[in-house]
Amino acid sequence: MRIGILTSGGDCPGLNAVIRGAVLKGIQINGQEFVGFRDGWRGVVEDDLVPLGRKDIQGISKQGGTILGTSRTNPFEGEKGGVDNIAAMMERRGIDAIVAIGGEGTLAAAKRLTDAGLKIVGVPKTVDNDLGATDYTFGFDTAVQIAVDAMDRLRTTGESHSRCMVAEVMGRHVGWIALHSGMAAGAHAILIPEQATSIEQLAEWVKSAYDRGRAPLVVVAEGFVPDHENDAHSERGLDAFGRPRLGGIGERLAPMIEEATGIETRATTLGHIQRGGTPSAYDRVLATRLGMAASDSVNEGRWGRMVALRGTDIVHVSFEEALGSLKVVPQERYDEAAILFG
Repeated sequence: MRIGILTSGGDCPGLNAVIRGAVLKGIQINGQEFVGFRDGWRGVVEDDLVPLGRKDIQGISKQGGTILGTSRTNPFEGEKGGVDNIAAMMERRGIDAIVAIGGEGTLAAAKRLTDAGLKIVGVPKTVDNDLGATDYTFGFDTAVQIAVDAMDRLRTTGESHSRCMVAEVMGRHVGWIALHSGMAAGAHAILIPEQATSIEQLAEWVKSAYDRGRAPLVVVAEGFVPDHENDAHSERGLDAFGRPRLGGIGERLAPMIEEATGIETRATTLGHIQRGGTPSAYDRVLATRLGMAASDSVNEGRWGRMVALRGTDIVHVSFEEALGSLKVVPQERYDEAAILFG
């Protein structure tokens, strides 16, 4: 059986470990052959392939990014897109199935193609850790650690200047990265999309920490919406799937905090730093296991299903379940963290 692998959407620490796990088990155990699509769905619609043999994946599990490249191409758009064109390409190239590694947009596209009769299995990829069908996604652990390292550095410069420091982290719809990194770094306030906090409450937390002689640290997820606003801050248009490109809420909050408290405030947006570099040991292991399970899914004909982590076990869930609900931060988890604020 010949399998095409793609990585789509934002890059993420651990993608290469998924590719390696799938190819190694597929070749050694399941008798499979692999090719890679360059730049996600773009490679699918434009018939842009590279071979994926054992030599091509040697030593890649410790590398960040993806050796296949990625993009936010919509496979249903353009002259070469659509189900019929993709099916014709697969037949021409002798590709029996596709392993799609990606997040919400990638898996939604994979579901549409599977519903139309193509043979696709999915691997969840989102540093935000926001897919409800899996307990954890690879890349999340690495992103949290990178954020904590950055916040530890921000704390020292904040303390030197008696400033409030605002650290903006990723998190379009959910605040898992903000919650975990903020708790680990000892943040005095954590702002997440699930909690519409007021500027007055934020100022109270910041002033409380400052009055105790601390340099306040505020962690904010990019999708956070203050209680006096309706939408997340976005000034960079839409991506290929029609979603707003977020970023910049930290820079907007800093002058608000300074005006409300009189405390000099600076903001830092971590942005793509969280997605780059070497994946953590945990993410390498999880990604490898998911890749190996994806090879088994193809071998067993589990079309329209995604591999997922439940507890410590790898399971198989339908695309419908994978896309059915966001894994938001529960109120009790935020309340637990809020004890540490101020």
